Amino acid sequence: MSITLNHTIVPAIDNEAAARFFASVMGLDYAGPDRHFAPVRVNESLTLDFMSVENPTGHHLAFDVDPSTFDVILTRLRAAGVPYGNDPGEPGNSRIDHPLCARGLYFVDDARNLYEVMSPR
Repeated sequence: MSITLNHTIVPAIDNEAAARFFASVMGLDYAGPDRHFAPVRVNESLTLDFMSVENPTGHHLAFDVDPSTFDVILTRLRAAGVPYGNDPGEPGNSRIDHPLCARGLYFVDDARNLYEVMSPR
């Protein structure tokens, strides 16, 4: 049997706000809460379950996307005024020249979760 990641818990200050933010940037749907989670389906095998916690410690979540999806995500970040950048230590530098791929960026949410979006071209 192959191993795939089914879901992961993403700490949040406000789970629904965090789920809506992530879904809006990434172009995904957020259908509402499920018990104490705010799930966002990323693809057919992965769901991010945002969960409100006291004193959340941010995680790093990295995503590979195709070039056109990267362009749309970048456009959404700019339109929403969300800082982004090519350096995890300085995610607001507005650069997309990523050290590991042709184009990439990082952005952060209120709980200090660091999202990385990488594109091969």
